[in-house]
Amino acid sequence: MCNLIHEAHQHSLSRRGLLAGAATLGASALISGLGASGASAAVSTAQKNAAASRDRTRLVLLGTAGGPMTWMAPHNGPDRTRHGIATALVVGDKFYLIDCGMGVAHQLRLAELGKDGDFAGFEGLSSIFLTHLHSDHTMDYFNVVLAGWYHGLPGPEPVQVFGPGRRGSLPPIHGTGNVEIINPENPTPGTVDMTEYLIQAYATDINDRMRDSRKPHIRNLVNANDIMIPHHVQANANSRPAPAMDPFIVMEDDRVRVSATLVDHGAVFPAYAFRFDTEDGSVVFSGDTAPSENLIKMAQGTDILIHEVIDADWVNALYGEPPYTEEEQGFIQHLLLSHTTIEQVGPVAEAAGAKSLVLSHVAPGNNPRQRWKKAQAGYSGKLIIGEDLMEINVRTRART
Repeated sequence: MCNLIHEAHQHSLSRRGLLAGAATLGASALISGLGASGASAAVSTAQKNAAASRDRTRLVLLGTAGGPMTWMAPHNGPDRTRHGIATALVVGDKFYLIDCGMGVAHQLRLAELGKDGDFAGFEGLSSIFLTHLHSDHTMDYFNVVLAGWYHGLPGPEPVQVFGPGRRGSLPPIHGTGNVEIINPENPTPGTVDMTEYLIQAYATDINDRMRDSRKPHIRNLVNANDIMIPHHVQANANSRPAPAMDPFIVMEDDRVRVSATLVDHGAVFPAYAFRFDTEDGSVVFSGDTAPSENLIKMAQGTDILIHEVIDADWVNALYGEPPYTEEEQGFIQHLLLSHTTIEQVGPVAEAAGAKSLVLSHVAPGNNPRQRWKKAQAGYSGKLIIGEDLMEINVRTRART
């Protein structure tokens, strides 16, 4: 549960959480500060990538933090800044955006995927794919639309957005007592609904700019699509969120074929993983999930598997030594049962036969690198610890 990761981050910065976490991970893992080094790291990484040889098909890790927050480099730590989860797959002069965490619009400009100039930057954005509708994966979705309106969008065609449809029923309430329902007429909106609500929420700004500045109609920028689960898949929001299934095609154009499968992210439904097949190789995005047989099936033989990861030691240190209260134990179990731990992610990649494993959506975002390196256990391929604005070439097949 991504929002629970945010709560866990907040708790780990409390006195009790800080002391407990420091005892397990070392104090440096839990000290977070702003520091000038964090901002400079993003710029230097972008400069390094720009100077390097770029393949036609490549990944750009725009944000690699787990949870709805940004991690800045500590004053006395390495130059590392992590923004909310977001990744671009670049294929020639087009790119595809997977998830839209905090800071993605800013990171897109730093990554320099569009043209130079004051009113450029988002050219080439073809499609957006949302793995699920937790806020840390959608927080800056509409920022891309509104910022793109002034920075290179619309292109020849509207940006196509693909994401989960309506959940259909509310999840059960944990604990006792009632919880107020937000938007009871449509309490579990999907991607199409969310986009329409956001357009309505920004109506004052949008109407002003269309009438005063003669900006093109906002609907020329974005076209939202709900990903529909195949009818034969007997999925249920509250009892079978990720039954065994074959992957299915979501979208195909002249650059990529995108497939999806359901994964298990606790009470969140639907939650998808995506596979992108290109002429140069394949990339699989896990989204947020516990170890998933559906994901392993879809990722067979992939060139690059980008997988979320959580540090179980960090989770278990949140409340100090047991015994835990019922609420605390439930909180810990929610985190561990809806995500993939350091010890689990290597075997997942090995079972998929992935040539490279890239760790992203890492929680906590300020964990020492040596903790993430332990994900190599049980995996014989190449392990890459994702960092913001890192670029990874996808070049496994000879082009003629």
